[in-house]
Amino acid sequence: MAIENIPENFIKDQEKHPDLFVYDFKMTSDVVKSKVKLGMNMFSFLQVGKKQVHFAGTSVAVNKDQSLLLKKGNWLWTELLDTEAIYYCKLLFFSEEKLIGFLSKYTNSVKPHQDGMPCFVIENDDYLAAFISSLSSDTFIDQHFSEALLGLKFEEIMLYLLNKYGSNFEYYLHSLISKEVSPFKNTIESHVHSNLKLEEIAFLCNMSLSTFKRHFTNEYQEPPGKWLQDKRLQKAKELLQAGELKASDIYLDVGYNNLSNFSIAFKNKFGISPTDISN
Repeated sequence: MAIENIPENFIKDQEKHPDLFVYDFKMTSDVVKSKVKLGMNMFSFLQVGKKQVHFAGTSVAVNKDQSLLLKKGNWLWTELLDTEAIYYCKLLFFSEEKLIGFLSKYTNSVKPHQDGMPCFVIENDDYLAAFISSLSSDTFIDQHFSEALLGLKFEEIMLYLLNKYGSNFEYYLHSLISKEVSPFKNTIESHVHSNLKLEEIAFLCNMSLSTFKRHFTNEYQEPPGKWLQDKRLQKAKELLQAGELKASDIYLDVGYNNLSNFSIAFKNKFGISPTDISN
């Protein structure tokens, strides 16, 4: 899976490094899963389709009723069609310098930098719908007042969200300018029970696969493949023992591509098949 450098891949003139940038993203593929190096903080205003994002310590899924504000860094995201034949979202990127300028202008005091959630989920409403409809990449390209107009749009959405979410949003904005990186172990353990592959978790840790494996073994005294498999199979056993789910319901969620491989691994570890538990 190739790494997407965003927004750089969307900017036609690579000599320019805008502080604010709007991009209309459309696709017609059923599902696209991407590794993304996000170079700027970004609003994602989903219009049609569904989106799921993974960062170092979290995973969030949204549809067109919600928008996301994403912290710059390494992300895995999945974009998929819903009932329509197209996926469409509007993206608004902003630099750290632009954010600092906004915070110094509109907030009374500098809050201590905190490392909070890397994304903020926004519930769409009528005001946001009107704002989103006013955003178009064509509006803000090569027009005499386009840069000034986009600056006003940026302040508009930020001020509205400060009114809507209050101090929670203000603290989140301040956390975006923190330079701390999520700890290695926090990244690993937040994805223990996901179905992400080793290579994908390595990417979230900003490491090559070989470096990740070496670092993991030093940290946990066990190879990552075996460690994760044991943790995920233990979780699968707990789910089956609860009695509400069958093996066919959970094998994908614990990292297996087919039911047969899951059943073999489960029996090798616990000495019984998953169906023996769930029956």
